[in-house]
Amino acid sequence: MQLSALVANIPHTGGDGRDITAVTYDSRAAGAGALFVCLVGARTDGHRYASQAYQNGCRAFLAEHPLDLPADAAQVLTPDTRAALAVVGADFYGRPAEGLTLLGITGTKGKTTVALLTAAILNASGVPCAYIGSNGVQIGGQHYATANTTPESLELQRYFRLMADAGIRCVAMEVSSQALAHHRVDGLGFAAVAFTNFSPDHVGPGEHPDLADYKASKRRLFTEHGAKLMVYNADDPVSDEMRAGFAGRQVSYALDAAADYRACDLRPYRSDTALGLDFTCARGGERTRVRLLSPGAFSAGNALCAMALCAGQGVSAEQCAAVLAKTPVQGRFEVVEAMPGRTFLIDYAHNGLSLTAALQTLREYKPRRLVCVFGSVGGRTQGRRRELAEAASRWADFSIITSDNPDFEDPDAIVADIAAAMLPGAQYVCITDRAQAVAAAVTASQPGDIVLFAGKGHEDYQLIRGQKTPFVERAFILQAAGV
Repeated sequence: MQLSALVANIPHTGGDGRDITAVTYDSRAAGAGALFVCLVGARTDGHRYASQAYQNGCRAFLAEHPLDLPADAAQVLTPDTRAALAVVGADFYGRPAEGLTLLGITGTKGKTTVALLTAAILNASGVPCAYIGSNGVQIGGQHYATANTTPESLELQRYFRLMADAGIRCVAMEVSSQALAHHRVDGLGFAAVAFTNFSPDHVGPGEHPDLADYKASKRRLFTEHGAKLMVYNADDPVSDEMRAGFAGRQVSYALDAAADYRACDLRPYRSDTALGLDFTCARGGERTRVRLLSPGAFSAGNALCAMALCAGQGVSAEQCAAVLAKTPVQGRFEVVEAMPGRTFLIDYAHNGLSLTAALQTLREYKPRRLVCVFGSVGGRTQGRRRELAEAASRWADFSIITSDNPDFEDPDAIVADIAAAMLPGAQYVCITDRAQAVAAAVTASQPGDIVLFAGKGHEDYQLIRGQKTPFVERAFILQAAGV
């Protein structure tokens, strides 16, 4: 594709007729025939790496200001390279999203579960559906790991191209506030959008400056992407702000408030090694019994949201219920059936709010002991570690403090920080090596215990000194149990 044609739909100066065979914002991948896009990020500025890209053979650049490069480098200048990348990426890959039905889900919590359940229901109902979110990208039987909940716009377009070529019709997609704030989903038309809930989170360096910005970023999904259907949580008061100005059809769900989809008659169930939730979905005059393979009232809300999104694609409540009864969500209250009489669960809870919610939910199942295995990632605030410690102290009978993703921090120091914040009287031990901590929790478990392994969730690695070391928590649980 000619450079001049590739940048035709963005505000720009410069450009010529040279052929572009690749688009990248990684200077290491910018060789001959590539267009190097100089992105400005929270930690670095891509303009600094333009000379490296030139040395690698790249001769076409998209930048926000002139670059100090030889005269044979074509420089296209645009006011915002992130906004431009969303358009350039779409044009480079042939605008594949235009042939896909995009279902976008945003909210502080529940995005992953709703998106995965929606994709599972649609696929089982004969509607080929892909997934994009915290658990990576799933296209048919193919899985692709991703760095962000919502990938950068260029990666999104590449995945959309793969989906379109594979015959995918729908995409259930988590849309993060960061993605909305940083132009990753610019230009995408969503058929339906969903709002799960809002709570204080994601404020700080490298994220949002304040809660108002966080909320405003999320609201953009409902005001700027032309959706015809909005599904929202009527129990969350922030829904009124998100709904304001939405021009399409609105469908509500709730556990408590009046809503189009309501969860009634909630009943927890627990077997020898598993647990979950039964409820009735009331919609108009219809009532459908639903069983979920995950606990907690919030799980019913997530299921209702998925059911409402799937109804927009022509799937009945009965079809949804049949799929939900056999669909676990990887890394979200995921049950690992390993030893008789014990219940082991893996969950992504990695801050004080989510860990408190997880442990409070599991308390409802009246365990003999509630054991929590948890840690905290490196490079985060002492506040997060204190909140995690307080949650475990208050709600677990016994805790094992261990590593999460220490990265460049000393894992022993992180464990010590958490231990120092445990409340007086809390019962715990420190085992820095997470594999050893998992084994200790499994082997010490007794009939009637519920053991929560918090923090890692779906992740299949530990981040240690910048390197991803393979680590699949489920596998270590099964190994310790001798399965």
